[in-house]
Amino acid sequence: MSFKSLGLSESLVKAVSEQGYDTPTPIQSKAIPPVLEGKDVLASAQTGTGKTAGFTLPLLHTLSQTPPQRNRPIRALILTPTRELAAQVHQNVKDYSKYVDLRSTVIFGGVNQKSQVSTLRNGVDVLIATPGRLIDLNNQGLLSLSKVEILVLDEADRMLDMGFLRDIKKIMGLIPKQRQTLLFSATFSREIRKLANEFLKNPISVESTPENTTVEAIEQQVYRVAKEKKTDLLIKLITEGNWDQVLVFSRTKHGANKLAKKLEAAKIGAAAIHGNKSQGARTKALAGFKSGSVKVLVATDIASRGLDIPLLPHVVNFELPNISEDYVHRIGRTGRAGASGLAVSLVSADETVFLRDIEKLIGSKIPMDILEGFEPDPNASTKPFNPQQRGKKPRSSSNSRPSGNKPRTTRTNSSKSRR
Repeated sequence: MSFKSLGLSESLVKAVSEQGYDTPTPIQSKAIPPVLEGKDVLASAQTGTGKTAGFTLPLLHTLSQTPPQRNRPIRALILTPTRELAAQVHQNVKDYSKYVDLRSTVIFGGVNQKSQVSTLRNGVDVLIATPGRLIDLNNQGLLSLSKVEILVLDEADRMLDMGFLRDIKKIMGLIPKQRQTLLFSATFSREIRKLANEFLKNPISVESTPENTTVEAIEQQVYRVAKEKKTDLLIKLITEGNWDQVLVFSRTKHGANKLAKKLEAAKIGAAAIHGNKSQGARTKALAGFKSGSVKVLVATDIASRGLDIPLLPHVVNFELPNISEDYVHRIGRTGRAGASGLAVSLVSADETVFLRDIEKLIGSKIPMDILEGFEPDPNASTKPFNPQQRGKKPRSSSNSRPSGNKPRTTRTNSSKSRR
């Protein structure tokens, strides 16, 4: 199957080919035809499956079939949860629209709105935006959504997690009811289906992989470790394994900052990326990570969503997420485009329940190990971490020990640690 066989114009096929793509991915093959037919689409696609092209290509095809309107009103709106994802989607739109007469731009918060407003005044056909900045500019009367023909909600599940539901509903009220709506999400959760039922009309449902499954190319490894020894264990894995590019997930912004500083103190180039960082700082950190000047990028879940880092070899869960689906999304940052990847989780006693839930979700046990000198605390409580009690240490109990599978015999020279 080729992109041309899906019904895309020669101009788009040429632009896609120049980006190095000749064969559509499963989600592209399933999503593009119904979008071209003008149908609403509800799509489930994990990161790294090519989902962005799954909606941008047919969107650009549809818009390019009619001459540009006078003053170029916004005809397509793509909503994304984060600044980084918005910028990356815009880059894809620019790359794919190289040979068609369409204008696009991106708007998001964290930067001065002046240049964004200036571009909007010159007219754009496709607007990529985060909800907050979009509503802000609309309230100022600096843009109009009255001519929108196609609406895309990208990573809708994350937008709901970030509390954008009210903003989404407000935006829905600003665009015409007669429109085509495309909703892309990592999972078909109850909340996503409810959102789809409210705003999509007889949608076609497509999935690239079975719901909540992990990428087969990803090797997963758990190290049981005392909470206070996690940083030292991470340093050992990175240095002895000669890991050149590592994405580390921290549960909190403060934790991300703290860990990045400790890695820097250990002579490991690191940077933190999270919601409290300015857009300039986030862009600089990501650029350094891609160029290799920053070896370790420590990120929170929200900030990491949508990061486009090709062939990322290592992902580390410094702390397990308390939402199992987030684990699947985290480790999906590696093992992309057919490449292999290693996802390591450093699990302390209070994360035992989270690990059990994750293994239940993915339907398999994750290989577990303990490295000598980094053993878990046998007296630590297995009471789950409570986000509402952040900063409070769980009580220790001499009768408490991690539940679940017994770890394998302690190793002094683990081959896993050298990867």
